[in-house]
Amino acid sequence: MADYILSEDLKEAVQVAEITKRPLLLKGEPGTGKTLLASFLAETKNLPFYRWHIKSTSLAKEGLYFYDAVSRLNDSRFPEEEAMNRVRNVKNYIRLGALGEAFLEPNKSVVLIDEIDKADIEFPNDLLLELDKMEFFIPETKEHIVAKERPIVIITSNNEKELPDAFLRRCIFHYIEFPKRESMKEIIKAHYPSIETEFMEKALAMFYSIRKIESLRKKPSTSELLDWIQVLLVSGETLESNKIPFAGTLFKSEDDYRVYLN
Repeated sequence: MADYILSEDLKEAVQVAEITKRPLLLKGEPGTGKTLLASFLAETKNLPFYRWHIKSTSLAKEGLYFYDAVSRLNDSRFPEEEAMNRVRNVKNYIRLGALGEAFLEPNKSVVLIDEIDKADIEFPNDLLLELDKMEFFIPETKEHIVAKERPIVIITSNNEKELPDAFLRRCIFHYIEFPKRESMKEIIKAHYPSIETEFMEKALAMFYSIRKIESLRKKPSTSELLDWIQVLLVSGETLESNKIPFAGTLFKSEDDYRVYLN
C-alpha cells in the first residue's frame, strides 16, 4: 500500500481514534480512500486485518459470530462415532465474524466495517455495546468473549442513510475531502512514478473540468482517474484535442456522458 497517500488531516483523525480507543467513522465521496485506509494501517503497522463488508441484509450479530445450525443438522445424519461426538459439541458449529476474530487476537488488530449505511437503520445501534465495551456473549455456548486487545476499528459510510446519534457519539468522525489538484498529483505519481509532468497536467485539467459540471449524477472519482490514466498510458494517447478519449472509463452512465457532450 505504498501508493496510499495519507493526508495530515486523516493522519490526525487516526491518531485521535487510537488515543481515545474509539471507532473512526469515515465519510466522503466514493473513491476518496475510505476503505483503503484500514488495509493501509494494517500493512504499515504490521497488524492482522479483518474486513466486514456490510450488505442490506446484514445483521449485527454476524460480525461477532454465526451458529451454523445447517452443518450441525447435516452432520447428525451420519451415525459414525466421530460425527456424533462432533454434533454433541455445539462449539464446533460456532463461526466467529470479523469482530469476534479480532477480539481473540492476542495483540492489536485492524477491523474494517465497510459501508455501514447499507444495512438496516437499527444495525448501528445493535453494535453499540460491542463497540463500546469490546465484548459479547454467545448464548449457544454460554461463552463471554472479551477483547484481549482493543482493535483499531475503521467504519465507512457513503451517507446512504443517517446514522443514529447514539452511535455517532461513540465514534471519532472524519470527512475525507476530495483531493485538491496538488494532492491528486501526489496520488498519481505514487501509482505512475514515471509519468510525464505535461501529460499529467493535461489529464488533470480534463478531469477537474468534468468534475465542475454540477449536473452530473456521478462525478468521476480518484479510482476512475487512475484507471483512465492507465488506459491513456498504455494506448499512447497524447491528449492533443479537447475530446476526451476512452470516456467510458470516467463516465458511468449515458446520461452523464450526454451532459458532458452538451
